[in-house]
Amino acid sequence: MAVVVIWGLNFVVMKLGLQAISPMLLGALRFAAASLPFLLFVKPPPLPWRFVAGYGLVQGLGQFGFLFLGLQLGMTAGMASVVMQTQAFFTLLLAVPLLGERVRAHQWLGLGVALAGLLLIASAHGEGPGQMTLAGFVLTLSAAAMWALSNIVARRASQIARYEPFPFVVWSSVFPIVPFALIALATDGPASVQRQLGGMGPGAWFAVVYLALAATLLAYSLWTRLLQRHAATRVTPFSLLVPVVGLWAAWVAYGEAPLGLQWLGTGAVLLGLVVNQVGGRRAG
Repeated sequence: MAVVVIWGLNFVVMKLGLQAISPMLLGALRFAAASLPFLLFVKPPPLPWRFVAGYGLVQGLGQFGFLFLGLQLGMTAGMASVVMQTQAFFTLLLAVPLLGERVRAHQWLGLGVALAGLLLIASAHGEGPGQMTLAGFVLTLSAAAMWALSNIVARRASQIARYEPFPFVVWSSVFPIVPFALIALATDGPASVQRQLGGMGPGAWFAVVYLALAATLLAYSLWTRLLQRHAATRVTPFSLLVPVVGLWAAWVAYGEAPLGLQWLGTGAVLLGLVVNQVGGRRAG
């Protein structure tokens, strides 16, 4: 549940950071803070570097590059917390051919119910300044697909060798730094990057620290540990609880008040999670 709360608040904090700095610069700072201070004290994980680099680029540059852009281009914090949970469905579809995992009938049913809930939440979003844009939606959906692929990489790595999640997350966080920084310099310009860094206030620095320490090192270490111990199709549905926290946080922070259908959809998401987790035990 700690992961759910951290990631639920994550979207509000991202919005806070993006008010001061560009998406690519935020990405570079996030992963620099999550890795560089720890490299002298944390040994590399005993894995082929292709897994460490692959996870860092897919989860770091791919997932958060798309997500930060989506939030900047019109995706609301509350809706982002919802759309990102389609990663559970992408993971389910990828785990069958890439990991050889079985998907049971109750898992399809649970994910189907949860998907219906997500559609209700998204369709009920109101019009006006807080409306999510098509570009924001597509970018956030792309981020969810990258998250799913990173789940597969982490799970596959656990099948190759035993490793501790914290060193894995620390060292994989090194790889997105340079791509994020280069894209920031190319799109924002060196002068703009310098101005943004010089003008960062307490809110922007809080966002960087929260995203690096809580959302990356703590939450993804816990998440990776779960993926090591359990099938990806079993773990990923837990993230469907994130919109419950995300919608509340966005309501409090930005006045994105959920509508009636969104609350109904949240109930369906919870029901889908229960079906996914309990159905297999009862069948057994």
